[in-house]
Amino acid sequence: MTPTGLELQQNVIHTIYALFVHNYIVFAYFFGLLLSLYLAIKSPSRFAVFLSIGFALLTFSYEYDKHIVAGLREQTINSLITAEPHYRLQRWLNILIGEVFPILFYLVGWAMIYIALFLKGFKKSIQRK
Repeated sequence: MTPTGLELQQNVIHTIYALFVHNYIVFAYFFGLLLSLYLAIKSPSRFAVFLSIGFALLTFSYEYDKHIVAGLREQTINSLITAEPHYRLQRWLNILIGEVFPILFYLVGWAMIYIALFLKGFKKSIQRK
Protein backbone atom coordinates (compact mmCIF):
# COMPACT_ATOMS: atom_id res chain seq x y z
CA MET A 1 0.00 0.00 0.00
CA THR A 2 1.11 3.51 -0.63
CA PRO A 3 1.67 5.89 2.29
CA THR A 4 -1.44 7.81 1.25
CA GLY A 5 -3.49 4.60 1.28
CA LEU A 6 -2.25 3.68 4.76
CA GLU A 7 -3.00 7.17 6.03
CA LEU A 8 -6.48 7.07 4.52
CA GLN A 9 -7.13 3.66 6.05
CA GLN A 10 -5.97 4.89 9.45
CA ASN A 11 -8.14 8.01 9.15
CA VAL A 12 -11.21 5.92 8.27
CA ILE A 13 -10.63 3.63 11.25
CA HIS A 14 -10.13 6.62 13.55
CA THR A 15 -13.31 8.28 12.21
CA ILE A 16 -15.37 5.15 12.81
CA TYR A 17 -13.92 4.80 16.31
CA ALA A 18 -14.58 8.49 17.13
CA LEU A 19 -18.14 8.18 15.79
CA PHE A 20 -18.77 5.17 18.01
CA VAL A 21 -17.22 6.71 21.13
CA HIS A 22 -19.21 9.91 20.63
CA ASN A 23 -22.56 8.17 20.00
CA TYR A 24 -22.47 4.71 21.62
CA ILE A 25 -25.43 5.49 23.90
CA VAL A 26 -27.68 6.56 21.05
CA PHE A 27 -26.59 3.49 19.08
CA ALA A 28 -27.79 1.30 21.95
CA TYR A 29 -31.09 3.19 22.20
CA PHE A 30 -31.55 3.05 18.42
CA PHE A 31 -30.83 -0.69 18.36
CA GLY A 32 -33.45 -1.12 21.11
CA LEU A 33 -35.86 0.96 19.04
CA LEU A 34 -35.29 -1.15 15.93
CA LEU A 35 -35.68 -4.37 17.91
CA SER A 36 -38.87 -3.18 19.59
CA LEU A 37 -40.31 -1.98 16.25
CA TYR A 38 -39.56 -5.42 14.81
CA LEU A 39 -41.40 -6.99 17.74
CA ALA A 40 -44.31 -4.56 17.28
CA ILE A 41 -44.61 -5.46 13.60
CA LYS A 42 -44.11 -9.21 14.11
CA SER A 43 -46.57 -9.55 16.98
CA PRO A 44 -48.33 -6.33 18.01
CA SER A 45 -48.81 -6.01 21.75
CA ARG A 46 -48.80 -3.40 24.49
CA PHE A 47 -45.35 -4.63 25.47
CA ALA A 48 -43.90 -3.89 22.04
CA VAL A 49 -45.65 -0.52 21.76
CA PHE A 50 -44.49 0.68 25.19
CA LEU A 51 -40.99 -0.60 24.45
CA SER A 52 -40.95 1.23 21.10
CA ILE A 53 -42.18 4.47 22.65
CA GLY A 54 -39.65 4.16 25.46
CA PHE A 55 -36.67 3.64 23.18
CA ALA A 56 -37.90 6.35 20.80
CA LEU A 57 -38.10 8.80 23.71
CA LEU A 58 -34.64 7.82 24.94
CA THR A 59 -33.19 8.28 21.45
CA PHE A 60 -34.93 11.64 21.12
CA SER A 61 -33.83 12.64 24.62
CA TYR A 62 -30.19 12.01 23.75
CA GLU A 63 -30.39 13.95 20.50
CA TYR A 64 -32.42 16.75 22.13
CA ASP A 65 -29.89 17.18 24.90
CA LYS A 66 -26.92 17.00 22.55
CA HIS A 67 -28.07 18.96 19.49
CA ILE A 68 -31.53 20.52 19.75
CA VAL A 69 -31.66 22.29 23.12
CA ALA A 70 -29.34 25.23 22.37
CA GLY A 71 -31.01 26.21 19.10
CA LEU A 72 -34.52 25.70 20.46
CA ARG A 73 -33.78 27.80 23.53
CA GLU A 74 -32.35 30.64 21.44
CA GLN A 75 -35.16 30.51 18.88
CA THR A 76 -37.87 30.46 21.56
CA ILE A 77 -36.37 33.33 23.51
CA ASN A 78 -35.87 35.40 20.34
CA SER A 79 -39.45 34.84 19.19
CA LEU A 80 -41.09 35.50 22.57
CA ILE A 81 -38.91 38.36 23.79
CA THR A 82 -38.68 40.91 20.98
CA ALA A 83 -38.72 44.55 22.11
CA GLU A 84 -37.87 44.74 25.78
CA PRO A 85 -36.08 42.10 27.87
CA HIS A 86 -38.15 39.89 30.16
CA TYR A 87 -35.56 38.34 32.42
CA ARG A 88 -38.02 36.28 34.44
CA LEU A 89 -39.56 34.73 31.32
CA GLN A 90 -36.09 34.11 29.90
CA ARG A 91 -35.00 32.36 33.11
CA TRP A 92 -38.13 30.17 33.12
CA LEU A 93 -37.65 29.26 29.46
CA ASN A 94 -34.00 28.37 30.12
CA ILE A 95 -35.03 26.13 33.00
CA LEU A 96 -37.91 24.52 31.10
CA ILE A 97 -36.13 23.93 27.79
CA GLY A 98 -32.65 23.27 29.16
CA GLU A 99 -33.35 21.40 32.40
CA VAL A 100 -36.91 20.10 32.68
CA PHE A 101 -37.49 18.74 29.16
CA PRO A 102 -34.27 16.67 28.98
CA ILE A 103 -34.94 15.10 32.38
CA LEU A 104 -38.60 14.56 31.53
CA PHE A 105 -37.84 12.84 28.21
CA TYR A 106 -35.26 10.61 29.88
CA LEU A 107 -37.49 9.63 32.80
CA VAL A 108 -40.59 9.06 30.67
CA GLY A 109 -38.54 6.94 28.23
CA TRP A 110 -37.25 4.67 30.97
CA ALA A 111 -40.68 4.61 32.62
CA MET A 112 -42.21 3.33 29.37
CA ILE A 113 -39.60 0.57 29.16
CA TYR A 114 -40.21 -0.42 32.80
CA ILE A 115 -43.98 -0.38 32.23
CA ALA A 116 -43.50 -2.63 29.19
CA LEU A 117 -41.41 -5.07 31.22
CA PHE A 118 -43.92 -4.97 34.06
CA LEU A 119 -46.81 -5.66 31.69
CA LYS A 120 -44.95 -8.58 30.15
CA GLY A 121 -44.09 -10.02 33.57
CA PHE A 122 -47.62 -9.45 34.86
CA LYS A 123 -49.09 -11.18 31.81
CA LYS A 124 -46.74 -14.16 32.29
CA SER A 125 -47.66 -14.47 35.98
CA ILE A 126 -51.38 -14.45 35.15
CA GLN A 127 -50.91 -17.13 32.46
CA ARG A 128 -49.07 -19.40 34.95
CA LYS A 129 -51.99 -19.42 37.42
